[in-house]
Amino acid sequence: MAPNGPTEDGLTDDGPTEDGLTDDGPTEGGLTEDFAAAMAELGPFGHAPRVAVAVSGGADSMALAILADAWARARGGQVRGLVVDHGLRAASAAEAAATVAALRALGMAAERLDIADLQRGAGLAERARDARYRVLTDACQRHAIVHLLLGHHAADQAETLSMRVLGGSGGRGLAGMAALTEARTLRLLRPLLRVPPGRLRRFLHDRGLRWVDDPSNRSPDAQRSRLRLLRGDCDRAAAGTRALSAAAAAAGRRRAVQDGALAAILAARAVLRPEGFAHLTPGPIAPEALAALLRTIAGAAHAPGLDRIGDLAARLRPTTIWGVRVLPAGKLGAGWLLVREEAALPPPVPLTDGAVWDGRFRAFLPAPPPLDIVFGALGRAAAGLRDRSDLPAAVLRSMPALWCRNVLVAVPQLHYRDPKAGEWGGRVVFEPPVPLTSAPFLPI
Repeated sequence: MAPNGPTEDGLTDDGPTEDGLTDDGPTEGGLTEDFAAAMAELGPFGHAPRVAVAVSGGADSMALAILADAWARARGGQVRGLVVDHGLRAASAAEAAATVAALRALGMAAERLDIADLQRGAGLAERARDARYRVLTDACQRHAIVHLLLGHHAADQAETLSMRVLGGSGGRGLAGMAALTEARTLRLLRPLLRVPPGRLRRFLHDRGLRWVDDPSNRSPDAQRSRLRLLRGDCDRAAAGTRALSAAAAAAGRRRAVQDGALAAILAARAVLRPEGFAHLTPGPIAPEALAALLRTIAGAAHAPGLDRIGDLAARLRPTTIWGVRVLPAGKLGAGWLLVREEAALPPPVPLTDGAVWDGRFRAFLPAPPPLDIVFGALGRAAAGLRDRSDLPAAVLRSMPALWCRNVLVAVPQLHYRDPKAGEWGGRVVFEPPVPLTSAPFLPI
């Protein structure tokens, strides 16, 4: 049983908290009760919960799997262990197989997920994390599981905070990792954020279970590992680690309040339209709210820095920023429209089930299309459809359309299709990578 990749950037566990769960704290029974209490905060899960656990084979994720299995069984549910092999070390395949075998021996369903195309080089940790979440998400979808448990613990939280401080992160980033993150098809749960890793190791030791530590977790090549080595906190439960974890928890509570206020502003001031644009009421708006709108309309993973948009938020005016046009709402009423900049739109992509264009529109098909169709911007063809919509030309030109050999086949958002093209039988949904606003940040 061993971790199978350059972890400590994601699927592991750690540490201390301000609620007293330290390394010399509760016993095994107490840990089981604390885990159940943490899961109760992360619910609801419904009857007979089915959850997945990302298991590296190290102590933290093995302890998480055992705790989750007991919790699920007590409620008539079940756990599936997902073991990712990054293929970066000669021993990783054997370690992954051993981890799967160990989980099955404990009565859990388990499977290995292979990443075949990961290469060493620049940005390895980030690329490995992205690949890991991709295969984990795919596996959860195959098994119709919406809850994925991750083994981050209190020391991981302390290290995350340290990295963000060194990276110049703002107040939101200093909240560290959330106990709950909602992705497109998954709820990512971190129920161990209050627990120091030494306590998890004792939990396994008391049960006579072994684990294998990935040597890359002690390598000075990665920033997280360097910070861990510099702290010199073997059990990662000393005062410094506890203080960092407590600071992240305090920042997390502040962020939760700010997130709630931001959601209230957006609900009162903005209407997000399925055609991929937003209508904003007149007047100044909080820079954070404007940043969220720009990120959503641009289909970007990140929002612009508040220093870039503070003046615009205070005095909205026609401009182009972050791949988004800001223009008067005109015949749509008072206020402003935020519309995707046409010049920033990418070329069309082949139309397949799940295809995403411009990072914002996803196609859902019941069957492969009968024609060679691509999925891209309506563009200049919008002029021929003005009688079908009262939307401004800037909106129409940036909307998704289906094309076959440069012939317009359909514009799903306008419910238009070429009668000669036949029924294509699918739908296109405005689905930006980051929601305009989500549930408030849930701190540890």
